[in-house]
Amino acid sequence: MIHIRHKGEATAPIEIVFAYLDDHTTVPDWMFGISTFTPVGEFTDGIGAQFDSVMKVGPATFESRLEVTEWVENETIELSSLSGTVTTSTWRVTAISDTVTELDVDFGYSLGNSLAAKALNRVVEPVIGTAIKTTEENLRRNVEEIYARSR
Repeated sequence: MIHIRHKGEATAPIEIVFAYLDDHTTVPDWMFGISTFTPVGEFTDGIGAQFDSVMKVGPATFESRLEVTEWVENETIELSSLSGTVTTSTWRVTAISDTVTELDVDFGYSLGNSLAAKALNRVVEPVIGTAIKTTEENLRRNVEEIYARSR
């Protein structure tokens, strides 16, 4: 599995950052390439919540059913694929101060081990790296705007 990691800081309290990150309805607003992020079942957060997602990155479209496999309020959300493209994403938030929160994302994916998959990895990996950076920037901007409006 290939892992891409990115960190940033948002000028917003950890509670605002985590609540926004945990709200599945906001995912298409900040997650690069996500066109669909739909709950499956009755739970929309916490361990066991499942979502169908469609992400277009560069020339590739990734469809997955994701499940929340780790969830600690104001700390961590981890999603792992149950079907479709093999992915994991771990989002960690850490309070730097009362009004600054560190965002740390680790995105892992596997397109398989075939020659075609390895060739596609060479094309997709730099695009995914840029997508993760853009995602963090979108998330940071959105939570900073929410925090600014709340003051």
